[in-house]
Order: sequence, then C-alpha cells, then structure tokens
Amino acid sequence: MGLLRPPPFEKFYEEQRAAVLGELRRLLGAQAAEDAYQETFLRALRAYDRLRHADNLRAWALTIARRVAADQHRRRDAEPEAPEPSLDTRPAYAELGELAGTLPRKERAAVVLRYGYDLSYATIGAALGSSEQAARQAASAGVRRLRRRLGGADQQRSGRLSRPDR
Repeated sequence: MGLLRPPPFEKFYEEQRAAVLGELRRLLGAQAAEDAYQETFLRALRAYDRLRHADNLRAWALTIARRVAADQHRRRDAEPEAPEPSLDTRPAYAELGELAGTLPRKERAAVVLRYGYDLSYATIGAALGSSEQAARQAASAGVRRLRRRLGGADQQRSGRLSRPDR
C-alpha cells in the first residue's frame, strides 16, 4: 500500500480551512481566531514541502491550529492589556488580502504570499502546485492588475492619464 502524496497547498487550504477556522473559534473566540487562522496556514505552508505523505492532513492542520491557539493564550497571559489603538493595526497580509480579494485565485495567492508573507517564489510555486517561474508570473500579473485598478482610481481623482506599463 503506497502513501498518498500531499496535494498542492491551495487544494489543502481549500479542504482544511473550515475545520481549522471552526477549531480556532472554539478555542479563542471569533475575533482572535482570525489572526490565528492566518498564522496556522502560514506555519503549514512553511512546513508543507517537507511532508512526505498525506495520510491525515486534517489532523496535521488541526494540530498546528491548536499550537497557534496555545501560543496566543500564553502571550495573552504574559502581556498586560494595552489600550485599544485608534489606527488600523491589521497585519500587512490582512490588508493585502483584502486589496487582492478580486484577483483570480492563483494571482491573489501569489501576491499575498510574496508581498504579505515575503515568501520565495520557489515556496509559492510549491504551495500552488506549479513552478517557481509560474509563481513569479502569477504574482507579477496580480500586481499589474492591482496597479491598473488603483491607478484608475487615482486617474479619476486627479483627471490625469497614466503612462502605459513598460
């Protein structure tokens, strides 16, 4: 009986995200679960290329989620409560994920993983089940789309035309 190979990270994420988010909400509450959710999949992505089989990916993902929750509980217990800041203190990847939300899936994933998490194109390619070059192209295409969209908003405000991309 052969061991199952792990699927591309994007498929793993799609299959496990509901279970992970549900577990984190149960352990941390809805608000704290959002940050822990991002951290869980970031840790999973960093270790994903070292997986040798996919016998029980759900258990593996939930184990990571529980460890992230435990880390958050320890930090919360160790730190005194700070006053609520008035500025947007979301991590950069959360803002970028929101901004890139309308991009095609592979472009969105490549842009967020590269510019939000500062991962290498080789790691992103492995996560998306493609090559390093394909990951680079997806990130580049996503950034071009975002520039056009954001540039269009700037043009409307200023009444100027932008010059074409090089």
